[in-house]
Amino acid sequence: MPPSPAPSGGSYDLVVFCHLRWDFVYQRPQHLISRLSQTYRTLFVEEPWRRPDRPDSPLRKITERLHVLQPNVDHIDEISNVLADYLPGGRTDIAWFYSPSFFPLLADLRCDTVVYDCMDELSLFRGAPASLVQLEDRLLLRADVVFTGGRSLYEAKASRNASVHCFPSSVDQDHFSSAQRSLPVPADIAAVKSPIVGYFGVIDERIDLELLAATGDLLPEVNFVMIGPIAKIALEDLPQRENIHYLGMRDYQELPNFLQRFDVAMMPFALNDATKFISPTKTLEYMAAGKPIVSTAIRDVVREYADSVAIVDSPDSFADAIRRALATSTPPDYTTILDNTSWDATAKRMRALLEKTLV
Repeated sequence: MPPSPAPSGGSYDLVVFCHLRWDFVYQRPQHLISRLSQTYRTLFVEEPWRRPDRPDSPLRKITERLHVLQPNVDHIDEISNVLADYLPGGRTDIAWFYSPSFFPLLADLRCDTVVYDCMDELSLFRGAPASLVQLEDRLLLRADVVFTGGRSLYEAKASRNASVHCFPSSVDQDHFSSAQRSLPVPADIAAVKSPIVGYFGVIDERIDLELLAATGDLLPEVNFVMIGPIAKIALEDLPQRENIHYLGMRDYQELPNFLQRFDVAMMPFALNDATKFISPTKTLEYMAAGKPIVSTAIRDVVREYADSVAIVDSPDSFADAIRRALATSTPPDYTTILDNTSWDATAKRMRALLEKTLV
């Protein structure tokens, strides 16, 4: 029998269905939902995770108003059986989807508002099920409001729902600007000699590993640091060089401690289907830390930040951009960009739109 899940005062106002686990890389879902939970009592539901060694579905209390449910089932359609213990009568005010794969669960829910926060074009990711396109079609028809994580995604979805709103990646400026102060330096990056060109985030099919390897060969005196979990690619796919270092996944709270050692921040994304619609959150996080940034030509980065980010398209241009950044003594000024974005402001604007649907 699961413990009483509902926070004091009743059941959950907001139920979030997410393909990313709460303890994975801290990004858009965690930023937004942690803020929205200050208004709405929230249940964050992860993808199925079968653990035969235990009979229940673990429920974690992140705060008094935010709980994370890890359904101990094999398939998404079995989550309805688990939710029956947490949502009396299947009732909640808002059902919020990060992945269309959860759409079938709506059949067993009673809710006033359906939200689709489209942060990625998941159907283009490696290993995506063919059914995802059809499920997204149905979710877009049913959703009362659709948010997108960048301008390219907005343009792709705007004609498919009457209420689509563009909310690009934002930033917790206070957190990442701490990298400009003196912080304790983690031992594994302290052991890496400067200059350091660094990246943090998921290391998967979206990273141009050939570009990374070739640029590392052109700049043997520069150390390249990759921080983050490896997903959907094999360890043997990673280029091995004396000046390329993989430090693994790190807690969100620690990232400024690593970031302070970056001389240049990089986004070596491949230009493929999986990156066609991305709007990298790390762009603004690097900016808040005051780091010069080098990136491949990700569409939203080029359109939004080409005046502030060095855009490259080959190992030679990548190496040249790094050399220029290292030779420049004046730190970049991102004040105007950073003054216009924050996760707090984004959550506030989303909340205002939600309240209109609940009237």
